[in-house]
Amino acid sequence: MAGTPHSWPEDPDSPDPTLPDSAWEDFETTLRKRKEDESVPAPCGWALVVYSGAQLGRVFPVVLGENVIGRSPTVGITLLDEEVSRVHSTLRLETGEDGNRLTLEDMGSTNGTYLNGQALGGPVAVSAGDRLALGGHVLKLVAMDPLERLFHETLLDQSTKDPLTGLANRGAILGELQSRFDLSRRHGRPLAVVMCDLDHFKQINDTHGHPAGDLVLSSFGELVRQNLRGTDLAGRIGGEEFLIVLPETELEGAILLAERLRTALRGTPQALTNANVQVTCSLGIAERNSADRDGGMLLGRADGALYEAKHQGRDRVVSAAKG
Repeated sequence: MAGTPHSWPEDPDSPDPTLPDSAWEDFETTLRKRKEDESVPAPCGWALVVYSGAQLGRVFPVVLGENVIGRSPTVGITLLDEEVSRVHSTLRLETGEDGNRLTLEDMGSTNGTYLNGQALGGPVAVSAGDRLALGGHVLKLVAMDPLERLFHETLLDQSTKDPLTGLANRGAILGELQSRFDLSRRHGRPLAVVMCDLDHFKQINDTHGHPAGDLVLSSFGELVRQNLRGTDLAGRIGGEEFLIVLPETELEGAILLAERLRTALRGTPQALTNANVQVTCSLGIAERNSADRDGGMLLGRADGALYEAKHQGRDRVVSAAKG
């Protein structure tokens, strides 16, 4: 298995620098508090944990059979990375009388697949603790019990999700926007974004109190999730402002989604403690064009369209010029 050593962004075997000491202490305390007669769950399955890269902390379960890893949204394990091929490598999990067998194979990727720092030259057996490198991502193969998996997923939620709405937080959604922008520009694929602002939200807080405002935000987060496709992304970027990222979507498709969301919100009065309140939203849309140098420029054009929607009277959708 000869190959060129890979330069690791960080060593997964060292104390994880991305996790505060308090997180590990809390987890260890939980384990110590388990009753002596309560057995620790046996490993429930295999998983790949992202130790470096844009999806740091993500846990990908490894299923029986083929687990295809790549950039394509249709593969089993999707890594949003320009240096990862659409179909990059395959991790096969087989079971037999002698236990599990896992095999890793590069699928003719552009930049290669690295196992423990060495480039793959063909299919090779892998085991717990092995490190896989694809583009800018490093993943570690682990056998996880339910408690370990819950721990990792809880940490990821705390670092990437807005606790009030359940959508992505500001940092996470803006990071996703730039990742999707880079992929869209490199491969010439459409990408649209929607900026959304709840109308007269300050009046809700002033009239009904901040708990009522929180309820409206939480309800809107659920409404957004109900109206998105599996590949769409949404996040709260501050206050009552939201960003929706729509890969593989042209302007016309983004307008349809935005109108659906606007209509659904307008037609669903919010049941607050002392009143039913009709809430509306204004939305601005932009589709990536050749003049957009980064995700920030695309977002800026959508924000300009949102400002125009509010200027025209709110409760409407306005799209930026295609350019």
